[in-house]
Amino acid sequence: MPRIARRTFLAGLGGAALAACTSGQSAPPTTDNLGTPSPNPAPPVTVNAATGPVLVPGEPLRVVVLDTDVLDSALTLGITPVGAALPAADTRFPEYWPVSRTADIRLVGPAGAPDLAAVRALRPDLILSNQTRDGDRYGQLSALAPTVLTQTTGAPWKANFQLHAQALSRVAAAAAFATAYQKHAGQVAQALAAAKLSGRKVSLVRFTEGGGIRLFGRQSFPGSVLAEAGVGRPDPQNVDQSDFEIPPDQIGKADGDLLLYATYGDPERAGTSATLASPGWQALGAVKAHRAFPVDDQLWFQGIGYTGANFMLDELQRFLGFPGA
Repeated sequence: MPRIARRTFLAGLGGAALAACTSGQSAPPTTDNLGTPSPNPAPPVTVNAATGPVLVPGEPLRVVVLDTDVLDSALTLGITPVGAALPAADTRFPEYWPVSRTADIRLVGPAGAPDLAAVRALRPDLILSNQTRDGDRYGQLSALAPTVLTQTTGAPWKANFQLHAQALSRVAAAAAFATAYQKHAGQVAQALAAAKLSGRKVSLVRFTEGGGIRLFGRQSFPGSVLAEAGVGRPDPQNVDQSDFEIPPDQIGKADGDLLLYATYGDPERAGTSATLASPGWQALGAVKAHRAFPVDDQLWFQGIGYTGANFMLDELQRFLGFPGA
């Protein structure tokens, strides 16, 4: 997606968030007031996390997020975290967020192995993550600040978002975003059906350092977004699982009417360059028809939230050649 289009769309989302947050809730905090307590502090809130009930401060101001889904949740809900962990191969924040939203976030190490001293130094009043990443250090994290973990990430992203919203005291904003997204997804599905494009089978391929070639099924974040857009999936990927690895000699399973691929990490070490130059890849129908497109890994496979999903719906329309998208 052209960067200016993303920023224009994001400005609209920010306005919706601000309106939702100011309807019965306080306006989203800025970095200017993160250290200033409210003259009328909100009462604590108990949320039912994967580890059990957790008492969190009302309207937390200093939030640390330790995975990409909670980064999207916090920013979507108008809260700029004071600290964040990113996957080890990522050296920058996702570009589908403007720099103005991420410039003041301090990196606290890689997701799955955060620097606890760096987290402590930020004096958080809330930490958000999931058990897959941080279940084994929950005790250490909860000693620093109330810590809310979901069980996992990916497919249950909508339910996870609601839990994040409860912990962040942004329930009204969450409802507004969920409603707006469902309307957007429905409009995209109707538009694609009217253009007789919903029958197209869309393939999702991710090249990862140390993880080979991975195909994504219905029980994944991008798979769920495609389902809500009403498009089909190639038979090998039309399965009730998140993702699975294939060897290079089975690259035929990556074919589709439209093929979207991304790389996590270095394209050479992830095998992207070698695969794209291989006879098997060049023989794919989508490649021969010029319907194979690279996508932003931090958006399509790591965004895992409502803002990321909205951008993906718009990109999908463009990739399918929908007029005016």
